Amino acid sequence: MNYPQALDYLLHQLPLFQSEGKKAYKPGLDNILQLDAWTAHPHRRFPCIHVAGTNGKGSVCHLLASVLQEAGYRTGLYTSPHLKDFRERIRINGHCISQAYVREFTTAYIDAKKSGTTLAPDFSPSFFELTTTMAFSYFAENKVDVAIIEVGLGGRLDSTNIIDPLLSIITSISLDHMDVLGNNIISIATEKAGIIKNRRPVLAGKNPPEVYQLLQNQARQRQAPFYLAEELLQINWQKDKKGSIIRVIKGDWQEAGSFACGLAGQSTEENAALVLVALSLLKQNFKKANTQALLRGFEKVVPNTGIRGRWEILQENPLCICDTGHNEAGLRRVTEQLAATPHKQLHIVLGVVNDKDIRAMLALLPQEAIYYFTKATVPRALPEKELTKLAAGRGLKGQSYPTVAQAKTAALKAAAAEDLVFIGGSNFVVAEAL
Repeated sequence: MNYPQALDYLLHQLPLFQSEGKKAYKPGLDNILQLDAWTAHPHRRFPCIHVAGTNGKGSVCHLLASVLQEAGYRTGLYTSPHLKDFRERIRINGHCISQAYVREFTTAYIDAKKSGTTLAPDFSPSFFELTTTMAFSYFAENKVDVAIIEVGLGGRLDSTNIIDPLLSIITSISLDHMDVLGNNIISIATEKAGIIKNRRPVLAGKNPPEVYQLLQNQARQRQAPFYLAEELLQINWQKDKKGSIIRVIKGDWQEAGSFACGLAGQSTEENAALVLVALSLLKQNFKKANTQALLRGFEKVVPNTGIRGRWEILQENPLCICDTGHNEAGLRRVTEQLAATPHKQLHIVLGVVNDKDIRAMLALLPQEAIYYFTKATVPRALPEKELTKLAAGRGLKGQSYPTVAQAKTAALKAAAAEDLVFIGGSNFVVAEAL
């Protein structure tokens, strides 16, 4: 089996939530526990940090990884979804997992099923379950000093939840994946709180009071020390042309002064505060993660980790920006930042997937913009003509385009030098725009 064959098996022979949605989701830990036993429990061979939440968890993971990498630690990073290359999901010190390892691991898995000795021939995990096992095995075999593990969906029943982390981090929680996690904030928060482990510290980001209370109660039941980032640290955040500038005004790290961050989205303020508090809580575990490592890690987060699509500038004149915000809370931040970005006319290339609260998302978008409605090439994508019709009901006017490339081209052609072109609505639209 060569690499293209292995990739085809992973992406097309296994149920893939990224493409298929709910029908690819396999709740429960039975499959991952079988895979974990088959690979001799690799996650037990390295310390890790677990990150869950609705928005911000990817940025938190990448910032943490960048700082620990700059501190001299061999750092594994497992995130999802990928934007352009499957191998983006699994990295060590910013370098993607090798094609050879993907091929060898996938071949070993198929052979194990065929033999029927360690895995039954009819064993049928999801794409994410097998990919998670691959990541843990890769990190163990390459002897990472620490791994940052992002939850795929929810937390309680997520494949990553077999780990016993040094610290659990829960970012902001809002309505998303309601067909799987529940139709209200408390149900969703309960699933996210499932990553809280007995006697392991948990750090929570900015959330409504009822969510704080739920998380605190779950932590108390598990005798887990509970921390709120906003009680321990406050920062000043300002957007900069190349990213943003941060200054701690309350809590640890004030000695860093004003320092640069390579991420520019408005949610960077909350995400950075979480990372700074997490580093304080982990000082005894990672003593080399000092102020200098912090400064370098924040500034170099993009080249260090390869993070893409977070308020990313694709070109100037006209200014073209993409962002992966893909739910109501994420788009609210996007619209706030669009309003704060100087421009003459706003052009928005928009595509969404069909399992989101699309009407709530559309209600947030500015009516004065010119829209280019489109769809990504995944089964979950809402057809562009249907999106155009729904948007018209909200007073959003524009034309539909069958591909992201066509919509992007049309927007850039129509935009004047002083205009602003924004591309977003889903990870998949951003991936194709990149």
